[in-house]
Amino acid sequence: MRHEEDFFGDQEVILVYMARRLKEALALERALDAAALEYAVVPAPYTSGILFLSHRVGAFFYVLPQDTERARAVIMEQGYKPYREPPAKI
Repeated sequence: MRHEEDFFGDQEVILVYMARRLKEALALERALDAAALEYAVVPAPYTSGILFLSHRVGAFFYVLPQDTERARAVIMEQGYKPYREPPAKI
């Protein structure tokens, strides 16, 4: 079920996906709702491109830590690649 970002309060939330298009954001919302997951969608700016940078707004999907793996599985079932934190470099 979709919630506003302040619904989770001070709880830690994990970024699981960033939708660049409205169509994929809506499809992902339907899939997460069908899986009965609680999530927040936060619109936020991001930069795209290498030579010609463009500034756009994406839909960032967040879930609670205990729902992370289940949410990533749902995202992959929809044919999308979930966000995973890159490993830390030493």
